Amino acid sequence: MYTLAVQRRFEATHHLIGGDWGAENDPHSHAYRLEVRFQGEQLDEHGYLLDIVAVEKQLDELMGKYSGADLNALPEFAGLNPSLEHFARILCQALAGRADGEPRSVTVQLWENDIAWASYQQDL
Repeated sequence: MYTLAVQRRFEATHHLIGGDWGAENDPHSHAYRLEVRFQGEQLDEHGYLLDIVAVEKQLDELMGKYSGADLNALPEFAGLNPSLEHFARILCQALAGRADGEPRSVTVQLWENDIAWASYQQDL
């Protein structure tokens, strides 16, 4: 199985809802690190699982939406606690819808700091 991975760093703001998490209930920002991994068994005629330039372009477009954003104000988080887990799923589903080529799955691993991360995997 082949894996292609690309990372991006960005900052976004949020505040947790639905519970008493102290300072986390107040608006604050995180310096996120996103890694997207595509896996598949077939390479194209050029020896690529996916064109890395196309993946980078898709990530840059997605980061344009989330970089500097207040996650709580975005429609995809309406009624949701903007947790790391929900955010990883939202990013993964957005990237899965843009995948060209022959990947079988996409995984997003999202760090909110150096020690805490969540991931979400979707089969294609």
